[in-house]
Amino acid sequence: MKRDGIRITAVVASLGLVLLLLALGTIGRSARQSGAGTPGSGTPGSKSIIPYFISEGSKRAVGYRPGDRELALWALQAWQRNAGEGLQFEAASESTALIRLYWAEPGGGEYGETQPLLVNGKRGAAVFIRPDTESLGRDIALRTREDDLLRESIVYLTCLHELGHALGLEHTQSFADIMYFFGYGGDISAYFGRYRAQIHSRVDIASASGLSDADVKRIRAIYSR
Repeated sequence: MKRDGIRITAVVASLGLVLLLLALGTIGRSARQSGAGTPGSGTPGSKSIIPYFISEGSKRAVGYRPGDRELALWALQAWQRNAGEGLQFEAASESTALIRLYWAEPGGGEYGETQPLLVNGKRGAAVFIRPDTESLGRDIALRTREDDLLRESIVYLTCLHELGHALGLEHTQSFADIMYFFGYGGDISAYFGRYRAQIHSRVDIASASGLSDADVKRIRAIYSR
C-alpha cells in the first residue's frame, strides 16, 4: 500500500453485507499510506519505548462503553507481548503520546482508521475507533445485541488491527491475520466469530491475543532487538 496520508472514507453503497465490507474495508489504510513509519526514533537494536494515550469516550461517540478503554489497552499489551523485548508502551499525556487512540464520533463511514502524527520530531499515529456495531450491518448488529462478548470481540479486534497499523504493519491477504484487509472478501461474520469462540468471559480477551503466527513474525521483524 502506498503511504500518502490520504484519509479514506467508506462509501456505503447498500445495506447489509455491502455496508459492512465498505466500513471495515477502510480499517487502517491511512497509517500505511501516510509514510508515518514506525513510531519513535530509536536506533537499530534499541528498545522502542512508545508513549500512548487512550481517550475517554465522549457522549457523541455512539456505542462507546467505559470498558472499551480496557479493550484498547489489552490490544496494546497483546502487541507488546508478542513483539518480544524490543517494544514497550508507557502511558503518557495526550500531548506527548506517540500513539493516541480516540473513540470516533458519528458522521464518517469508517469503523477504524489510523492517521500519521509528528510529535516533537518523532513519528506517531492517531487511531480512531468507532465502537458502534450497529453500523456494521443488520446481521452483526442483531448478533451483538444478544451477545456482549461478540460486541467486545469486534471492538477489541478493531483496536488490535488499527494499532498494528500505528506500529508500522500493512494489510495482508491472509484471512488468518489480524492485519487482513476485508476488501479481499471472505466471511466477515466467521472472522469475528472465530475469535469469539476462543473466549468464555470478558477477562479472556486479555490473554487471547487474536494474532496469527504471521502477525507475530512481522511485528518481531520490526521491533526485534
